[in-house]
Amino acid sequence: MKKATIQLSFDSEKLDAIKHYTTEKGVDLQAELNDALQSAYTKYVPKEVRAYLEIRSMSEPPRPRRAVRQAEISANTLMNDEE
Repeated sequence: MKKATIQLSFDSEKLDAIKHYTTEKGVDLQAELNDALQSAYTKYVPKEVRAYLEIRSMSEPPRPRRAVRQAEISANTLMNDEE
């Protein structure tokens, strides 16, 4: 599945404190936040919807290669042709 970025506001002093204490205890704050979101997802999204999304994510076709890759191939071809 495609990933999304979440932006939220939180008291900066509290954020500094939680960063300090999670680091001190060797806890990954990002993992803790991901776990909290996963828990909320499981709690609030109906089981049928979660099952549907799971099936849908497994059947998504692979994405086409980006244009950047094609540009690299074209540049390499031009360089090889000049030799």
